[in-house]
Amino acid sequence: MSIEDWRRKIDEIDRKLVELLNERSKCAIEIGRIKRAQNLRVYDPEREQEILERVKEANSGPLDNHGLQRLFERIIDECRQIERLERKKETT
Repeated sequence: MSIEDWRRKIDEIDRKLVELLNERSKCAIEIGRIKRAQNLRVYDPEREQEILERVKEANSGPLDNHGLQRLFERIIDECRQIERLERKKETT
């Protein structure tokens, strides 16, 4: 494949990643609503550790576990921020 072919492939993967990340964010919003109803905190460090361990177990490379963990920490952080924003909207 040419560089253009590889880039088109990356563009398609990026589109799918955006779709999946938005889907994940919608799930986080719903979880945030449940947490609010049950008076639970937004941040759950045990759950975050479970997620990070699970993604590392699923990793077959070439990303190393450290790089994958950094990516998922960022994803989790953004989803947590969405939960907080939704909580703020619903209380105002």
